[in-house]
Amino acid sequence: MTINRRHFLFLLATGTGTLALQACASAEQSPSGSQTSPEPKPDTTGAIQLPPLPYAYDALEPHIDAKTMQFHHDKHHAAYVKNLNAALEKYPKLKGKTVEDLLRQLDRVPEDIRKTVRNNGGGHVNHSMFWQIMKPQGGGEPTGAIASAIKENFGSFADFKKQFNAAGAAQFGSGWVWLVRNKAGKLEVTTTANQDTPLSQGLYPILGNDVWEHAYYLNYQNRRADYLEAWWNVLNWDEINQRFAAASKSA
Repeated sequence: MTINRRHFLFLLATGTGTLALQACASAEQSPSGSQTSPEPKPDTTGAIQLPPLPYAYDALEPHIDAKTMQFHHDKHHAAYVKNLNAALEKYPKLKGKTVEDLLRQLDRVPEDIRKTVRNNGGGHVNHSMFWQIMKPQGGGEPTGAIASAIKENFGSFADFKKQFNAAGAAQFGSGWVWLVRNKAGKLEVTTTANQDTPLSQGLYPILGNDVWEHAYYLNYQNRRADYLEAWWNVLNWDEINQRFAAASKSA
């Protein structure tokens, strides 16, 4: 079959237009819940990196919805990392310290960036822990050494859970509720405001739940108590046991 020049150009233009339309359609599609968070770019500047989620956005549903996870990680946590890196640019020597060390010794952080490090460094450390202590098909009764420690310090898991949820519900405004190892080596439930971390108080955070509204409002609205109760269904007790072991070694 012979195709004249005019017919060939028409077919070429039609094919190109179809490919362009398909590309536009793909670009306009909103991210699906099953997508994972973007992999961080290789660090060539010594800057603090946003860790990727260790599971898909929708992996914790129905307890924590995909859209909340996406905004929480990709927007909120990313903003803490960006702001912290910007503050540390003024004092390159501080880049040799871990964020945890900066938070443990806030009085040694230059005063002009101390508040920024406290808020954004705390946000980074708190959330880096938060993603790790959750997993798909998690929850259930605690196992291992943390189970024995909870029983010893609180009487039973049920009593601990009740105390933890009550503290989280009572936290006024934004903040966190924590299980920490205190300076006496005992476990206790405590809360912090905003993005403050127990590290700044000489405490070791073993597990913590984010009670900022952005952590639950899309799914639970003002029902913080429902969110606190549902959260136990996604806990990663293996990771929590590792944090408990690290807390004991750091004493």
